[in-house]
This record gives sequence, C-alpha cells and structure tokens, in this order.
Amino acid sequence: MAKQDTLGSVLTGLTLLAVAAAVFFAFSVPTAQRETGGDVQRIFYFHVGIAWVAGLALLVSFVSSILYLGRGEQRKYDILALSSVEIGVVFGIMVVLSGMLWARPVWNTWWTWDPRLTTTAICLFIYIAYLMLRGAIDDPQRRARFAAVYAIVGFASVPVTYFATKWWNTIHPDLAQGGDFGLTPSMRPAMFVSLAAFTLVYVVLVRARARVEQAADEVALLKQKVLSS
Repeated sequence: MAKQDTLGSVLTGLTLLAVAAAVFFAFSVPTAQRETGGDVQRIFYFHVGIAWVAGLALLVSFVSSILYLGRGEQRKYDILALSSVEIGVVFGIMVVLSGMLWARPVWNTWWTWDPRLTTTAICLFIYIAYLMLRGAIDDPQRRARFAAVYAIVGFASVPVTYFATKWWNTIHPDLAQGGDFGLTPSMRPAMFVSLAAFTLVYVVLVRARARVEQAADEVALLKQKVLSS
C-alpha cells in the first residue's frame, strides 16, 4: 500500500485556496487605465506569477545541478533539477501564451521581436534542448552529468531575459519600476497573492514530479534485480 503523503495533501489544499484567492483578487480589484488595456490588464496578475515560477524553477535546476556535481553526484539533486526544468519549460510556454493574449489587444499584434520576448523565446528553446539532451543519452550517470553542466551554463539566459527591459530599449512593461502596468496600491495585493499562489503551485508540482521519478527509479531497480536473479 502506498504511503500517505500528508504534507502533499496539506500543500495541495493550501495551493487550491491560494489559487482561488488569486482569481478572486484578480477579478475584483479595479481595472488598470484604459490605455494599458483595461480589463485585459488582469492577465498580468497571472502572467507575472507564471513568469516567476518559470524563473524560480530554472534557478532551482541551476542550484541543484551545482549540488549534483559538487556533492558526489547524488541522484536526488539530478531528480530535482530535471523536475524543475520540466516545470520551468511548461510555465515558460504559458508565459509566452499569456503574454500574447495581452499583447494582441494592447500592441495590436500577437508577437513582436522585442528584446524581452526574444530573450524569453531563446531561454525557452535552451531548456527544451536540455530535455532533448537527456533523452539522447542512455547511460544514467553520464546523462545526469552532462545535463548538470548544461543546466549551469544554460542558466545564463535567465538573468539576460530578466534584465532585458533594463539593458535594451524595449516596449515590454517593467514591473520593478512600475512600467506601464499601472499598478495602484489597491491592485498590489492581487499581484502578491498571485505570486504566492503560483509559488505554492510550483512546490506541489515539483514534489509530485520528483516522487514520480523516484518511483521510476525503484521500479527500474526491482526490474534489474528480477532479471539478474
């Protein structure tokens, strides 16, 4: 019988409540100025939260990869790095899609080669290549070692993406400086609740994905024992 994951159940419950609160706040606070899209501005409460999770996941994969190489190549760090990259890629795709939904009515286009958008796309492709690299190597230790080095080097694309709005002339809003988001004091709680909710979503997802990978390792080990007996 599978062991009950009490912590996972508690985290899932808290996450559902937090997401519900984020949705409530997002649709109950006053809208932004008409020139920034009006009601479509509400997308940014989720867009920013999703982007935060994507960046957080890739940061965790970066740290986990360093720990994997620096602490005797322990499998748990490789699992955490893999799980985080998978989540980061999924949320990275969601960042692009949610940004496009906002851009169409505000910029009158689905996509433009703005520095922030371009660096986001490059970063996303770099980590898709990470997953492809793992799938191309059969030996588990060699795969984990190569992936760790790749994740460390590839993480350079994350700060470049974040600072794109500061380093180059870009039309993308810069939340850190207020930008064109038009966030008023009454709108900030919705943003903070959304960030907290999506952080919990990341924690729940990464735990679940890591447990699946650990279970796969156990099955592979049992299969090997059966075949060798």
